[in-house]
Amino acid sequence: MSTTLPNARMTTLEPRFTGLVEAARALQPRTVALRRQVHRHPEQGLDLPATQAAIQHALSGLPLDVTTGTSSSSVTAVLRGGKPGPTVLLRGDMDALPLQEETGLAYASEIDGSMHACGHDTHVAMLASSARLLSSRRDALAGQVVFMFQPGEEGQHGARHMLDEGVLDAAGTPVEKAFALHITSTLQSGVVVSRSGPTMASADTFHITVKGRGGHGGMPHDAIDPVPPAAAMVGALQTMVARRVSVHHPAVVTIARIVAGTTTNIIPETALVEGTIRTLSEDTRTLVHRELQQVAKHVAAAHGCTAQVEIVPGYPVTVNDDVVGPHVVDVTTAALGARWAAHMDDPLMGAEDFSYVLQRVPGAIAFLGACPRGVELAQAEPNHSSRVLFDEAAMEHGVVVYTAFALDALR
Repeated sequence: MSTTLPNARMTTLEPRFTGLVEAARALQPRTVALRRQVHRHPEQGLDLPATQAAIQHALSGLPLDVTTGTSSSSVTAVLRGGKPGPTVLLRGDMDALPLQEETGLAYASEIDGSMHACGHDTHVAMLASSARLLSSRRDALAGQVVFMFQPGEEGQHGARHMLDEGVLDAAGTPVEKAFALHITSTLQSGVVVSRSGPTMASADTFHITVKGRGGHGGMPHDAIDPVPPAAAMVGALQTMVARRVSVHHPAVVTIARIVAGTTTNIIPETALVEGTIRTLSEDTRTLVHRELQQVAKHVAAAHGCTAQVEIVPGYPVTVNDDVVGPHVVDVTTAALGARWAAHMDDPLMGAEDFSYVLQRVPGAIAFLGACPRGVELAQAEPNHSSRVLFDEAAMEHGVVVYTAFALDALR
């Protein structure tokens, strides 16, 4: 992840954020305890009862209106400030990934085949501590804060479920600004980066079934082999991206799976080609969808086969608001100091369902560095690795930034 740090200088933290760092540090044992509890018991998808219960327990006793979802194990908590004003939303996702953990941590996953490899356990913990910290400053808030604890980010469109159930109207007044924080192991611990415009890619999957005519492996002239056109599509689709998509509009087409046949002496009837499409604009997304179908069908036809193409839409492009995105860097600078804030030079080709929220509300997603101490950035295991580690000390800064964003919006 490329970032541009501000010029080194001494920074005087703004008075309105006085005490935030110290308060987040005092809450750190609670933040770490919740993170480790959720990490030990990871749950996948939309149904996360244990995680939901842990969040509800962490929020108990706070002056919050807490509700749970009906189509998922979501938790929505509303904090009403001491004065009237707008509503701001803070999001933390909750779900884990289908991985067998190999970190060796004392608090490693106790669930076979499930692991918090993308750091959503830290998001839950940081957001819960931010709710506690903002509750202690409730009288100073001019407006409402909606805390959106969201399941199903890893491909199940959990944000859309919560939007359909009215999370943006949970406070009784529409949300006017939204913010999400995502931890990453490949950025300096404690640094927060953000940008304006497209920040994360759309993510769609494609499934191409090439159909020929099966036969004997020793007599291919009596069959129509679907394997050669399936193989030819690998190069043809890369050429399509290079020659049909402008270099100024990034696109990635990755063929990740080819399946054909049952044994060595049978030409199969069909071959399956599957992969992912990533783009940073809806126009490019539409273009790639159209061109991929054309290439697949014509390459198959050139080999005497047919191709059935299915493209399954995934998350849309995550677009940070042109004002809110850069302002996150300003807020971080004011709350933590310039050395902890940076502009994010390039978008990521990963995808996020917070994109659904940002389609409806001005806001931003930012990234919090948590590279383990003593590990070079280039050597850190990345998110989604079964060996990924996050520096828990970075969560103090996450709590501060969540809190400062809300305080700034509701002053």
